[in-house]
Amino acid sequence: MKIGLMSDTHSYLDPKVLHYFKNVDEVWHAGDVGNIDVIDSIREIKPVRGVYGNIDDNVVRLDLPEIKRFTLNGVRVLMMHIGGRPGRYTEQARLEIQKAPIDLFICGHSHILLVQKDPKYGFVHMNPGACGVHGFHKVKTLLRFELLNGKIENLEAIEIGPRARVKED
Repeated sequence: MKIGLMSDTHSYLDPKVLHYFKNVDEVWHAGDVGNIDVIDSIREIKPVRGVYGNIDDNVVRLDLPEIKRFTLNGVRVLMMHIGGRPGRYTEQARLEIQKAPIDLFICGHSHILLVQKDPKYGFVHMNPGACGVHGFHKVKTLLRFELLNGKIENLEAIEIGPRARVKED
């Protein structure tokens, strides 16, 4: 199962995202979608799993949950937008992490790409950074990986270009 992971689109879906995710089986969005049209555009070509973020309106919040927990190909996943990072999780993330064992914790919000094994809990922490044009990040980033027999394999960090703002008509 090939996964494309993104976050913090803030209403802008870079066409390069669809190029890099053309061979994935699912696209996961870790929140701050911005506009439901972003999710709808991805759903036209791929199944989507995701969560809403702190900037998302009621339309996005009616479509995506705040917290998503699921198992896919033997990998137990917990996804939420604001989660922190190993050693510095938010209170809500820490409580969710402690509810049941997980293999993969996904969050967004920081706009900083980070993949790290959590030394305390033993799971893999992933934050794909941000791939929209709003925010303080300088480069738009994505993650792509596979879930195979309970393992995370073939992880790729992808830079899709500078965070240059798009000119609007």
